[in-house]
Amino acid sequence: MKKKKVVIITGPKFEDVEVIYPYYRLQEAGYDVDVATSTDAQVVGKHGNPISPTLKLKELNKKDFIAAIIPGGHEAPDRVRQKVEVLKFLKAMNASGKIISSICHGPWVLISAGLTKGIVATCYIGMKDDLINSGAHYKKVPVVVAGNIITSDRPRNMPAWMAKTIELIEKNFSG
Repeated sequence: MKKKKVVIITGPKFEDVEVIYPYYRLQEAGYDVDVATSTDAQVVGKHGNPISPTLKLKELNKKDFIAAIIPGGHEAPDRVRQKVEVLKFLKAMNASGKIISSICHGPWVLISAGLTKGIVATCYIGMKDDLINSGAHYKKVPVVVAGNIITSDRPRNMPAWMAKTIELIEKNFSG
């Protein structure tokens, strides 16, 4: 049986733990995990940890994945949200009811993809006005599930964020 795949979409200066923790946690749960960036070269997190991409952003295809993870880090999501191929991919994933899970500044990418209007969501406190201005209903809690979209506020809540993400993936794609 083919393993189910999840993609982590990031860029330079990602928040190291917000990429590394889900990368290994999802593998531990039995998923194949790809890392997508705009380059073939390693990208380095803001604390110096490198990660090698397994595919380029232009190769993203909703048929290949059951979930997408959008970590934070301030600079990485700001770069990622400017990539048209990412926004199209996330819109397609959302239209298919596939899981989109984001943490900290990652919801910036969801805002740019037009996925936050009318949903309840959380994020890093410093970008809550952006979330509210996008039409979302901001909730100051560690994790929010709004249909197929999961948001979390900060790295210290990663265990709850990933537990909820894996729970929702299992609920929707266990067959």
